[in-house]
Amino acid sequence: MEEVLFSYLNFTLTKVEILFISGGIFFAGLIRGFVGFGASLIIVLVLSLILGPHKAVPIAALSGLPSMLQLLPTAIKHSEKAFVLPFGIAAFFAAPLGTWVLVIVDPELMKIYISSFVLVMVYFLYRNWRFSRAERPTFIIGIGAAAGLIQGAAGVGGPPAVILALSRLSNVEKQRANVIGAVTTLNICSLIPLWYYGFFSPDVVAISIFLFPLYVLATWLGARFFSIFGQDYFRNAALLILACIGLTTLIEASFNYSGFK
Repeated sequence: MEEVLFSYLNFTLTKVEILFISGGIFFAGLIRGFVGFGASLIIVLVLSLILGPHKAVPIAALSGLPSMLQLLPTAIKHSEKAFVLPFGIAAFFAAPLGTWVLVIVDPELMKIYISSFVLVMVYFLYRNWRFSRAERPTFIIGIGAAAGLIQGAAGVGGPPAVILALSRLSNVEKQRANVIGAVTTLNICSLIPLWYYGFFSPDVVAISIFLFPLYVLATWLGARFFSIFGQDYFRNAALLILACIGLTTLIEASFNYSGFK
């Protein structure tokens, strides 16, 4: 069935490549279900190797929609509205400005700065350091606007949201719900420019639909793991994934900025 689908979509993929894509989607869903973020980067990295970034990025955005709805009740029930609402509103209005930022700042250079900042913050958070103003509405709005700008300009707005959520004096369940709520807003922000610039081709839509069931199943399993092990491992897992995202983005952006592609 897979070969027929991809043949119809003008893709010539081997069984190994189909399994590789499916494995990447499954792993991304597990991570998304457990910590609430990080799936998009995994999907983009895996699919870019086979389909190229112009299809990988919109597929990552579309294929995650069912899981976003799947986790939304958790965000609504357990998140802190004083965090998610101001962050989300600020991010939503700031994201379109990211397109303007692209005109004046090299996106790869921006990724280098952002990923370096993320790695530094991971170290301090691991040492139990927290933003002293993480509870203040004005600070939340500022970080939300910054995350929206970063999402619009470089597509990596998630880490600032996670860092802020982990800095708040909340229990693990609320921190994860805050992360889900913030990342959901950023994901919605990314859909608008992708649609506007015509990235949602019939191929992209069809592949995304094909990947829906596997992504949803993996997300459900990840959420189940959180319900069992979340209290003990959520924070360290989130920091580890943040570190991996920061390091991967830093290496990729450094190579691209230097011209070694």
